[in-house]
Amino acid sequence: MRPYVLADLTWAVARDAATAVAVLPWGATEPHNTHLPYATDTIQAEAVAVEAARRAWERGARVLVLPPVPFGANAMQLGLGPTIDLSPSTQARVLADVVRSLEAAEIGRLVIINGHGGNDFKPMVRELQGRTNVFLCALDWWRAAPAADHFDVPGDHAGELETSVVMHLRPDLVRPLGEAGDGAERPFRVAALREGWAWAPRDWRQMTADTGVGDPRAATADKGAAFVDAVADRVASFLVDLAAMDPSDPYR
Repeated sequence: MRPYVLADLTWAVARDAATAVAVLPWGATEPHNTHLPYATDTIQAEAVAVEAARRAWERGARVLVLPPVPFGANAMQLGLGPTIDLSPSTQARVLADVVRSLEAAEIGRLVIINGHGGNDFKPMVRELQGRTNVFLCALDWWRAAPAADHFDVPGDHAGELETSVVMHLRPDLVRPLGEAGDGAERPFRVAALREGWAWAPRDWRQMTADTGVGDPRAATADKGAAFVDAVADRVASFLVDLAAMDPSDPYR
């Protein structure tokens, strides 16, 4: 039994745990090129959450990883096989119910560990924070450590970074890289959209032939292990600091 993973606990253990921080991994169900599973985003978010929680627990922080949400905002991937789309408005309602449940359990802090680039929790947290005393925050796990320290070209989706991480976490679910597409992307015609200072959602059915963005062929399990270690260590330190913080007075 892992005392920092809710799914492992009995009621008696969870009841007496004095949890300071709840951690909610939130992924997606979508294709990741032809070599990674549909559950990639959820696998990664949950694994980082659990490993970071383990390290934080060993440092005395009472954190608790909730079961992951496996569905993300995927409207622009619909039609790419059994992609499951949870609209942002539905995500907001799910999040509000989770927070209401944490209030009842007297858990005063929640961290969302996001595993999918299409999820955007900032507007949800902004709206919900004014209606709850639970301190809310969110992070994208892949931004928690510098990807450039570990990968030549990390890629945006099912590229070197994600492939390396899944090769480390679940090698049994990774198809041989010789079967993978090259992850070539058709960029926007408009310069501002290519440069990133203007934004529009990408239609994945048009802009990539294999659902990937980024070449996965330089990926290795060792690269994935090193990156997960760096990310988990930094997230664990954040959880330790957050557990020690008074949620009613978070400012210096």
